[in-house]
Amino acid sequence: MRKKTVFLFSLLALIIYSTGALASNQESLSLSDADCIKCHDKQPATIAASGNKHKTEVGCLDCHTEHPPEGKSAIPNCSVCHSDSPHYKLENCGSCHSDTHAPLDLNIEGEVSAPCLTCHEKQGVEVKENPSAHTNLACNECHKKHRYIPECMECHEKHTEDMNVDTCLSCHPVHMPRVITYDQATPSHYCAACHGEAYTLLNNNTTKHKDLSCVFCHKAVHKTVPTCVSCKIPHGEPHPAQMLSKYPECAQCHGIAHDLR
Repeated sequence: MRKKTVFLFSLLALIIYSTGALASNQESLSLSDADCIKCHDKQPATIAASGNKHKTEVGCLDCHTEHPPEGKSAIPNCSVCHSDSPHYKLENCGSCHSDTHAPLDLNIEGEVSAPCLTCHEKQGVEVKENPSAHTNLACNECHKKHRYIPECMECHEKHTEDMNVDTCLSCHPVHMPRVITYDQATPSHYCAACHGEAYTLLNNNTTKHKDLSCVFCHKAVHKTVPTCVSCKIPHGEPHPAQMLSKYPECAQCHGIAHDLR
């Protein structure tokens, strides 16, 4: 009887030990992200270089929850994580995001605009509501790569040789280039590139208008045409009512503001 009891206790101890060892062994066999690189060296290198939030917010096992032969869904659908914006409802993510390990290194082929505007809504509204030659271009006509911002002079000639991209943007917002605004420091020779006749007339004139910059009269917004009497520099007392009734417009006697008589 005693031998039998000892045997049973020994058997129970062996079972407990074996169970613990098996559990410990299973725990030691659980995978970590560090194990993935043992076979998949290319993908971690790509993530390290261009992973963006796939590098900083998730690890291998957050996306790849299964691995053959223990499961068949080794590659998850994008919608598992990405589902809360109009952009994520687009079909065929891989047509642009061809490498999920470098999600913002986009492969953009053909004329593409609609998918871009699901993220860049403001720019879409600007270019649509303010018609210009830019309105008829696909987004990737200018932005040949994601986040690539071209210089204006890749398509457009400079107004003057001393202009650069910052100068262009000081007057022309790129997605609504005909909505032209400027500050009071804008030199007149910038305007002369389009308004050459007015600029030449003004420079050849001998009145005080010659000493004024274009933006002194045409303030802040393109195509602003002030009245003569709105000027802060006094233009003298109004003419007699009898004269004004016969010549109601200043230009009838004085000519245009760029070529005063």
